[in-house]
Amino acid sequence: MAIVVNLDVMMAKRKIGLSELAAKIDITLANLSILKNNKAKAIRFTTLEAICRALDCQPGDILEFMPDGHIGESDDGSN
Repeated sequence: MAIVVNLDVMMAKRKIGLSELAAKIDITLANLSILKNNKAKAIRFTTLEAICRALDCQPGDILEFMPDGHIGESDDGSN
C-alpha cells in the first residue's frame, strides 16, 4: 500500500504517548497501535478528525502518499 501513516512522528512532536492519545480520542490502545505501526487497512474520518484535534495537526501531517517502491526511501533520495 502506498499510504504511510506518520502518527508516530506527530506523537513525538507533540510529546504524547500512545496510552494518553488513545484515552483522549476514545479508541482502544490496540487499534491505535495498529494505526501507528502502519498495519491498518482503513481509518474512519471520525477517528482521523479526533486524532487531528488531539494533536493539533492536519490529516496531511499524519497521512502521506508514497508511490509504490518508494516506501522507506529518504526525502533526499539517498536510499
